[in-house]
Formats: sequence, structure tokens, C-alpha cells
Amino acid sequence: MTDFAAAMPDSAAREDVPAPPSRITTLDIVRGVAVMGILAMNIVAFSMPFQAYMNPTAYGLESQADLGSWLFSFVFIDGKMRGLFSFLFGASTLLVIQQARAAGESPARIHYARMFWLLIFGLLHFYFIWFGDILTMYALTGLILFFFRNLSVRKLILWGIALLLVQTTLMAGGAWEVQQLAAAMAGPHPDPEIVAGWQNFHQAFGRPTGQELARNMTLFLGSWDGLVQQRLIVQGLEPFTGAKFFIAETLAYMLFGMAALKSGFFRGEWSVARYRKWALIGFAIAIPVYAVIAWLLIRADFSVPAVFALSLGATTPFRPFMIVAIAATIILLTRKGGWLVDRIAAAGRAAFTNYLGTSLVMTTLFYGYGLGWYGHLSRIQLWLPVVGAWILMLLWSKPWLDRFNYGPFEWLWRSLARARFQPMRKRTSSTSSA
Repeated sequence: MTDFAAAMPDSAAREDVPAPPSRITTLDIVRGVAVMGILAMNIVAFSMPFQAYMNPTAYGLESQADLGSWLFSFVFIDGKMRGLFSFLFGASTLLVIQQARAAGESPARIHYARMFWLLIFGLLHFYFIWFGDILTMYALTGLILFFFRNLSVRKLILWGIALLLVQTTLMAGGAWEVQQLAAAMAGPHPDPEIVAGWQNFHQAFGRPTGQELARNMTLFLGSWDGLVQQRLIVQGLEPFTGAKFFIAETLAYMLFGMAALKSGFFRGEWSVARYRKWALIGFAIAIPVYAVIAWLLIRADFSVPAVFALSLGATTPFRPFMIVAIAATIILLTRKGGWLVDRIAAAGRAAFTNYLGTSLVMTTLFYGYGLGWYGHLSRIQLWLPVVGAWILMLLWSKPWLDRFNYGPFEWLWRSLARARFQPMRKRTSSTSSA
């Protein structure tokens, strides 16, 4: 990633260079694609037993079309949209810090107030709406992110690479543990601790038994208060305990996002040739690797050790190349603007509302207190509600933002973080980034 580092010398990549007050359209466009794309993977967790998110044979694999849908998602969506979202979070966080400094406000106060309220939003989202929340992870990671704000592009990238090595090592250790447990389970009379350890991994990555599936269906097709009790009592600490497994990777992506903003990548300032170069490099490295990993997973019949080692572990070093390639491609394809690009950018400006709104809509569609579609659609059929949600995002975001400064949840977050109501209705054509 030397192009990123070469784009700006150390002395010019500091926080004391204020960002312009206007919005960065390129950032909004990429964020719009990311918030739409993340639903294409999250839809599996909304609609099926959680094991199906990592293991397609766990549920919803009924045809070759379903397998093709999994393959496309695995190569181009799984982890990439989450990663792109994390890149963008890092960039946006740096932008808010720079703007606070330029306005004479305390960057630390603004930043930590935002992270505090983001944590509250995340916990409310997790306990009362959907267990797949990512906001809590971002808030916790953001507590650390602030200390990297003044680093140069080169140092941000080096820190990111180091954190990815930590994540890769962590995943390799987990893969070794799963392999050892599988080997012990194949022997006679495995130790009860071995059995318990294996069951934990199997419940997360294996095919659910009939009894497990029945319990799952009963829970998600049951009442809202039953789901809330499950999250509060059984999964109460999960937002915090789960963070330790992915915080290194998440922080790495946020640092890469800061570097991408400081280098001009997310500002749309690079040349067409330079964006094209990074798109080609990223795809040339990552697509063949993901294709081989997918082939190995199919060949292993998605066994638990294979799913953990390949889906979680082997993809870690290569995912950033795909994320950068996707971001560069989005920027290239949208440089000339147009009505669709304007609507995607608006969806990105209201990404927080679109993210939370998606959870409200999808849980209403799939859970028992709503329409009860849970477990009824195969993988290929899930694209119907996904595309429907995309259309809704594109339809509402621009008209709303033509009249108002913020999306509803963006306004609430900003008002809470600044401890005063922010002006909602537009009075001038200029808006500030948040």
C-alpha cells in the first residue's frame, strides 16, 4: 500500500491541517454502497439460523442457484462490506475530529461524546431489535481510535498491517484449537471438556441438529419479549465479550480508512489511472484467493474446522485488498455523477438511519411478532427483500435530505453528542458533515 503512504509526507498528514467544512461527496457515495451492500450479507442472519451465516449447508441451501448465491456473496460481499463500513467509519471519525478542531471545539469531547452515544445506540439495537449489531463494536473500537488521529498515512498503514497480523495469528490459533478438538472427538471416549469445547464451535459453525433447529425456530418465530429475554439474560455480555475477537481487525480497517482520507483516496482526489491501478491490484490478488478458498470449503463439505480455518482465518490477510479494490471501483464508476449516484450519496449521508431502519424492517418481516418469514426463504430468494430494501433506501433518502440537514437517527446522534438540538430543517444549501 505504498501509494497511500506516498500520497502525503509525514509533515502534511497531521490533524493540524483542517478539513474543509463541506461534505465529501465521494465518501457519501462509497458509504451509500456499503450500507446497501452490508444488508446483502446480514439478510442471512435476519432470516435463518445463525450457523447459516458462515456455513451455507446449515440452512437455506436448496439448489445450485442457492450455492451460486453463497459463492457470489462469499467472494464479493462477506466481510468486504463490513470492512468497507469500518474504513469509512475511520475516515468519518477523523473528519469530525478535524472539523471540531477547525471550529475551535474540543476534538476529544466531541469524539468521546459521539462514541458514548453510539455505544448506547448499539446496546439498544442489540438487546431490543437485532442481535447482529455492529455499532457497539465501533463504539468500543472508537475509544482507541482517537489516539491515532495525528499519525501520518505511512504510520497508519503500518499500524493497520500490524493489527491484521495480530488478527491473523488469533484466527490461526483458533483454527488449530478447532482442529485439535475435532481430532479428539474422533477418538474413543473424549474428555467432557473436549466435548463441551467442540459443541461450542459446532453450535456456531456446524449444521444444527433437528432439536437445535426446532429451538431456534420457536425462539425467532415467538414473541418479541421472548427474544429480548434471550438477549438480556443468555447473551447479555455478548456485545462486549464478542468484541475481543475482532477488535484488532476492526481497528486496522479504521486506521486504513483514516489513511485513505488523508491520502486523498476517499476525497476522490486520485487520478483515474491510480484508482484503476489499485482496483486491478486488489481484485487480482483477492479474487483468485477467495475462489480457491471457496473451492476448498465445498470440497471439505463445510466441516467445522474448514469453515473456521478458511472462512475466518485464511481470508483475513486478503480481505483489505478486496475492500480497497471495491472502493476504488465505486469511485471510478461514479465520478461522472448522475441521478442514481445522487441517490446513492444520499443513502450514504443517511447511512446510520438506513442501517437501523433496515434492522427494524427486516426483523418485522422475518420474526414471529411480524410477518414470520423466518426460515421460509432460500438463499437465492433472499435477494428479493434485499433489493426491495435497496429501493426504499434510494427512494426516501434524497427527498428527505433535500429538505432536512440530517437523517432522523443522524440528527438524534448529533444532538445527543453535542448536548443540544441541532437545526433539522434546511435553511441554506450548505451542510456540515457529521
